[in-house]
Amino acid sequence: MAGRGRTDLETGAHFVSGQLGKTVQRLRKAYNFSLSELAEQSGVAKSIISQIERNETNPTLATIWRLSQALDVSIDRVLASADEEPFVEKLARRDTPHIVSDDGKMRLSIIGWIKTVEWLQWYDVNAEPGGALESEGHQRGSLECLSVLSGEAEVTVAGVVEHAKAGETLRYRCDRPHVVRAVGDQPLHATMVCIMKAAVME
Repeated sequence: MAGRGRTDLETGAHFVSGQLGKTVQRLRKAYNFSLSELAEQSGVAKSIISQIERNETNPTLATIWRLSQALDVSIDRVLASADEEPFVEKLARRDTPHIVSDDGKMRLSIIGWIKTVEWLQWYDVNAEPGGALESEGHQRGSLECLSVLSGEAEVTVAGVVEHAKAGETLRYRCDRPHVVRAVGDQPLHATMVCIMKAAVME
């Protein structure tokens, strides 16, 4: 879910860049990749990866994408070699990237993998009463599902307004400008899933 006036990928670049150094180093070591191996796998120069891990450079979106692709391939490798052992990855709260609404009252913690951002995004949403996230339309056919855990949400899409309380879910087309707002006098806590390419459901 992109903030107003930004594309999804620009938003992704913004939130990933702040956490990228620690994340790349953690994943590289978890999968026993040397800098040289990750460089070969991703096509990103070893010196650049080293600078990214030390937060000494601001990588381009293309570089972020190549690294995320390489590291997600390594997850497949771990799964393939683990036989019957389950794969479990734990991400600490401080390492979970997030987006903050323009009014500063709504925070979306990004709990999905980087690799899925082009077609599936999911978030843990927390907002103060009155907090609102205004978004431009995503690509044609995109859908969004907002499941309210506590508090009350209001969603406006193309002039149509609908409310949801705890235990209720709103599903709506998000390929046009839309607003998610925390209403009432209680904070909002919800889960949001955005399907960016509805064609995968056909």
